[in-house]
Amino acid sequence: MRVAIGLILCMLLPSIPLSSAQSGFDEDEAWPGDPVDGHVHMTWAALTLEVNGWADDYPEIVDLADVGKSELGKTLWVVRLSNWSSETKADGSPKEIVYIDGGHHGNEYLGTALAWLSAKWYINGWEEGNQEAIDVLENTELHILIMLNPDGNDIDTRWNINQVDLNRNYDHYWNTCPTTQPGSSAFSEAETTANSNYMNAEVADADLYVTMHTGVWIMLYPWGKWSYQPADWELFWQIREDVQANISSIPIQNANQGLYPNCGTSRDYGYGVMGYPTFTFETDDEQFVPGSFENLNDRLGEEMDVMRYLIDNVWYWRARLDVRSIEISDGQLSLDIHNHGQATTNNASLEYLGENGEVVWASPLFSVNATNSSKEMFNVRGFEFSSEGTWNLNYQKRIIESSQWVNESVVPGALLLNEQTDDSFLIGYGIFHPLSIMVGFVAVANLLHRRHPEILGLEDTEELS
Repeated sequence: MRVAIGLILCMLLPSIPLSSAQSGFDEDEAWPGDPVDGHVHMTWAALTLEVNGWADDYPEIVDLADVGKSELGKTLWVVRLSNWSSETKADGSPKEIVYIDGGHHGNEYLGTALAWLSAKWYINGWEEGNQEAIDVLENTELHILIMLNPDGNDIDTRWNINQVDLNRNYDHYWNTCPTTQPGSSAFSEAETTANSNYMNAEVADADLYVTMHTGVWIMLYPWGKWSYQPADWELFWQIREDVQANISSIPIQNANQGLYPNCGTSRDYGYGVMGYPTFTFETDDEQFVPGSFENLNDRLGEEMDVMRYLIDNVWYWRARLDVRSIEISDGQLSLDIHNHGQATTNNASLEYLGENGEVVWASPLFSVNATNSSKEMFNVRGFEFSSEGTWNLNYQKRIIESSQWVNESVVPGALLLNEQTDDSFLIGYGIFHPLSIMVGFVAVANLLHRRHPEILGLEDTEELS
C-alpha cells in the first residue's frame, strides 16, 4: 500500500514546487490531503488507506485497532505504536502508556495533522534507526486516534453529522457552562462514546493524554470549568517551566483562563474522571492563510518538539516512590522515602505483610512532594516484624482523586535486614552506608590488634571500641 512519508501543507496550485523536509522525507510522498475551502484536508478514506499501509509495512511496531464507528458508520482507527516483540521493558517493568487523539472538530485540520505527525514521526524514526524513536518504542505504548470526527472532517465542519460539538459532549460537568451544541446528553454521540470506552478499557493507566485542536497557539491544562488551578498544578507548572525554558515559548495555561470557560471536554474528562495528566494542544490557525505551502514537518516542527518532550519524559508524569530505608527501634518505625516523579502524592501508606501475606501493620497516610525526599515516623509498639515478612507501598500516582492507585512491593533483594537486638532492627543499610563502614573498620582493627598489635601501636592488653 501507499505509505505517505513527506509531510506537506500546500494552499497554492498543485504545480507549485514543494520543498522536502529537513529530516530527509521524500517530497514525492506527501501528507495525504487535498485542498478543501482553502485548507489542506485529509479525508477519512485517505486516512484509512494510510494507517492500513502503516500496519502492513511495519507490523513489528504498528497495531491498528478499529475502536468504534462514527454516526455515519465510518471506522474510528487507533494506531498503536510500540516494539510489540516485547510486552514489557527490558527490565520487566510495564511500558508507559501515552494516549493522543485529534480531529474532535472536523474543520481543525492542523490538529488532526499533529496527531497524524505524532504517529508518523516515530514510524519514520524506527525505520531510519533514530535512537530517540527506538528508545520510546522499546519503553512506551503510543495509542493515537488521529481522526475522531470523520463525518465532520469530510464535510468541513466543526460539528459531527448531528450538529453536536464533540468536545462539549463528555461526562464531566456536561452542559454546565455557556456553550453551544453539547448534544442531548453526555456521550449522546457515537464518537465520544467510543473514545471514552477506549480510555476506560485500553488506556486506563496512561500517564499522558493530549487532545489536539486548531485555533489559538496555546496548550491548555485543566480546568475548563473553573479558573482555579488543578490539584496537580505542581506537575503542570513544572512542565510549563521546562517547555518554555528549553523548547518553545508556547503559552501553557489553565483552560478557563487561557481560553474561555468550557465544560464537557475530553481534556477535563481525562483528568477529572480518568486521572490522567492532560493537555489540549491548540495549533494556531495559519492553515487558513492564503499562499501557505510550508512542509508539514516544518510547519508543525516546534509542536512536535514539545510532543517529543512530553512523550520522552512520560515516566516522570506521576509520583514514583522509592524506599531508601526502614528502621525500627524502640517502638518507632522510621521511613526514608524519595519521590523520583514530578507529581506529588498525599495519600501514601506503607504496609507490612506477615509470612502468610496478611497485612499485619499499615501506616497512616502521608505525603511525598514531587522530586523530593521525606522522612516519616510511625508508632509500631506492640507489633512484631521479622525478615520473613514483606513490605508494600500504596499510593496514588497524582493528587487528583480520580488518579490510579498503585501497590508496589518493596523488593527484599534491595534491602538488608541486620540482626535484631532487643526489639529493634534496621533495613536498608548496605555495605557502603557510614554505619556499615564504621562497624567493619572496628572489626578489622581489632583483628589486627590481636594478631599484630605493633601495626596499630597498641599494647596487647588494649581493645578498640
